[in-house]
Amino acid sequence: MICIPNVFALHIWALILGFALDLIVGDPEWFPHPVRFIGRFIIFMESVLRKRMKNLRAAAPILTASTVIVTMAITALALFLLSLIHWIALLVGMALVSWMCLSVKNLADEARGVARALRNGLEAGRKQVARIVGRDTAALQEEEIIRATVETVSENTIDGVISPLIYLALGGPVLAMGFKAASTLDSMIGYMNDKYRDLGWASARLDDVLNYLPARVGSFLMCIVAPMLGMNGKEAFHILKRDHANHKSPNCAWPESAAAGAIGIQLGGAHSYFGKIVDKPTIGNDLRGPKISDIGKANRLLYASSILAISLAVLVYLLLR
Repeated sequence: MICIPNVFALHIWALILGFALDLIVGDPEWFPHPVRFIGRFIIFMESVLRKRMKNLRAAAPILTASTVIVTMAITALALFLLSLIHWIALLVGMALVSWMCLSVKNLADEARGVARALRNGLEAGRKQVARIVGRDTAALQEEEIIRATVETVSENTIDGVISPLIYLALGGPVLAMGFKAASTLDSMIGYMNDKYRDLGWASARLDDVLNYLPARVGSFLMCIVAPMLGMNGKEAFHILKRDHANHKSPNCAWPESAAAGAIGIQLGGAHSYFGKIVDKPTIGNDLRGPKISDIGKANRLLYASSILAISLAVLVYLLLR
């Protein structure tokens, strides 16, 4: 007689399989990723709300809630239908959704692409880094491109890996897809510019709340793995303690501080967004200029902290069995 796993066991196995798929396959451009459909829903709802509601601040929670609820409902329905077929079909579906919630390989590949482009010239580096950052890139110098890439890798270690890992472990693919919807909302409309200041505030706040705990957990994990990778773990903890509040976001400076301390470079400072200079506090000590090899160090922190995070999730499951 075949033993059917309980729901939490399915969550953990789906998490493990999804994580393995992400490490091997990444996010193929040809694959119909759910984020694309979430993005289309956001565009549709934004259009409807702008036409029908004059008070965009009041419309903001409607856009945020509808996107997250619809995403979670569709995910739950799809998994329920798979459960009617067989628990193995359900496990496969959960593993695929888990895979699509994670972005370890894709993030690392994009960062490596910036490093390769920089070796071919400054203009190539500017063009490549524009794929992964929101700031203006046309006038960036090499050190600024490297800093931007390290910052993006460290921030997205949380947003693209640690946060979904935590939500996958706690609530499975349905909860993780809810987080993914919130993250997509923030990346599309969570800007403090004239267009989205009123409509995007709820999405930005929800993303801050959902990443609050993962940012802190993930940053400590980065500090822990740093010495295992030949980086400065003691300095990572020191800079994390000192500079974790050096950002308008309540979360972004945490992983940036851990990475800056571990690698030994300074991040932050003034950047141009949509043609306007935004002066941010610096993070880390200005001991040396960034090098292209620092991008590889940020990637190693990404991989190692992600592996440690999923290992801890599995360990907790085994202890609670």
